Amino acid sequence: MMWQPANRKNDVEAGSQLYPVMLEDSQRRWGFIRKVYSIIAIQLLATIIVGAVVVSYHPIAHFFTSSGGGLACYIILIITPFIVLCPLYYYHQSHPVNYVLLSIFTLSLAFAVGLTCAFTSGKVILESVILTSAVVVSLTLYTFWAANKGHDFNFLGPFLFGSLIVLMIFALVQIFFPLGKIGVMIYGCIASIIFCGYIVYDTDNLIKRHTYDEYIWAAVSLYLDIINLFLSLLTVFRAADS
Repeated sequence: MMWQPANRKNDVEAGSQLYPVMLEDSQRRWGFIRKVYSIIAIQLLATIIVGAVVVSYHPIAHFFTSSGGGLACYIILIITPFIVLCPLYYYHQSHPVNYVLLSIFTLSLAFAVGLTCAFTSGKVILESVILTSAVVVSLTLYTFWAANKGHDFNFLGPFLFGSLIVLMIFALVQIFFPLGKIGVMIYGCIASIIFCGYIVYDTDNLIKRHTYDEYIWAAVSLYLDIINLFLSLLTVFRAADS
């Protein structure tokens, strides 16, 4: 009798299409989606653990800010995820190299996030975490519902890419010509909206367009969207709290 709930779940997934024009086995696509979200959950858990250690153990943050060697290590730590992205994209279908690169990418980015949080008040961090969680869950559920109703969000790609370029230019302008607290808040709000769009866009790709061998790259895309949304909201709340 213990096998009946599992079989019933499989029957439901096999009989429910994710989107109207789906031409593949829906049960196999659901399995792919579960695998991607399992990877993302592990990445987020690792980020929380590493971030909590960095925030709670003050000598780590002190080392990175009190000496020239620490500053150099901090710069290396920040650029490491971007460097690892190149081989990760090339080897994202090669097991177990893809998992090794994914681990390096996640841990280095988690450490950088932890250092950012180390210089932020606990209230601001908590507000950012709660709002990020609510937004991610809401947008994910909405995208699955919209895909089931036949909506497609592939058209967002060019607009989001162009918006991301504008955001990067805006950040460079902020470095050379600081606009103050208001400018920082505007930057954070714009970035939050852009990465909300990316969550919808990448979730739609996960449902419809990613192949079964692209589980690593699908997880990386959504993980980056979530982390960037959190950092954007952190920027807004920190500027408002200062």
